[in-house]
Amino acid sequence: MPTAATLRAKIEASLAHRIPSALTPVQRIIRPVVATGIQTLDQVLEGGLPVGAITEIVGPECSGRTALVFSFLAGITRAAKVCAWVDVSNALHPESAAATGVDLERMLWVRCGVTSQKNIQQIPKGTFVLPGKYLVASPIIKGLHGGGFGPHPRGEGKGLPDALHNFFRYETKPSEHAESQSKHLAEKSTLVSHPVTDSSRQVARVNMVKPWSRIEQALRVTDLLLQAGGFSTIVLDMASLAAEFSLRVPLATWFRYRAAAEHSQTSLLLLTQRACAKSSAGLVLQMQTAHALQKESTVFTGVQHGVEVTRERFQPAPAKVVPMRKPPQSDRVAHWQSETVWAAQR
Repeated sequence: MPTAATLRAKIEASLAHRIPSALTPVQRIIRPVVATGIQTLDQVLEGGLPVGAITEIVGPECSGRTALVFSFLAGITRAAKVCAWVDVSNALHPESAAATGVDLERMLWVRCGVTSQKNIQQIPKGTFVLPGKYLVASPIIKGLHGGGFGPHPRGEGKGLPDALHNFFRYETKPSEHAESQSKHLAEKSTLVSHPVTDSSRQVARVNMVKPWSRIEQALRVTDLLLQAGGFSTIVLDMASLAAEFSLRVPLATWFRYRAAAEHSQTSLLLLTQRACAKSSAGLVLQMQTAHALQKESTVFTGVQHGVEVTRERFQPAPAKVVPMRKPPQSDRVAHWQSETVWAAQR
């Protein structure tokens, strides 16, 4: 009588052209993970966030994205590891990170699109500085159109429409001949209770410009950090940008980041308002709208957060036998609460 191993080998050999290794269980690739510090979320993720992969944390404003990352970085820096935070909109609050437990001496903060304060003070108020690329002549290419006397005449006006558009875009002063308009602005200015400061002017100027240059700078910095290695975690913070800007990033960029993160064993955390990494993301966490705790009627005591796992690339392989009925949907949602300091002291 043949043994069980012999029967298994015969069955697999007969079904090899249709189902390879039909009776052999698929080996599960064990991926290293790092705990987030939130017990309910670690239980859902079976350990924490994956190492050497892209984890995309998606959600609206005030949904708990930054709080989740702070809790994760607190454990990373507590283990004497180094991390980096690439801030596209210069919106990170380091005091909040330190209060959560993040060791700032082990975190590299890259602020994109920040101009030196010394250079800002030297620029007169209400003026617009034309970018230097429009003021520098193009290099002369010898042997073309006139024997080296310059580029083609059609190329002389290239870039001029954009320069004029940007120049007149920031022109906010009323016309000198529009007396009625100036009187209206003067009356309106008397009703403003908060004066406009230099910092508010600078923020307004930055917000008016489309963030393409800051996004390009952040992507280049992230690429350099991944290629250099040595960072346990890199956070690419694009949460303050609208979805229309983050979705314009080419998919080849995320694929290159995925390969670099797997090679250097770096956890790349991407904060966005909408998922944009597609198949390159190893884990996608959808943050739910946070709700205020109702422990007290007049005192704010904390916030209840919720997160749902919408995509997990390294899931255990499903069974080969497909059931006739649709299996019940698994509950991949975690909730946790964050209380204020004064609520803990009561």
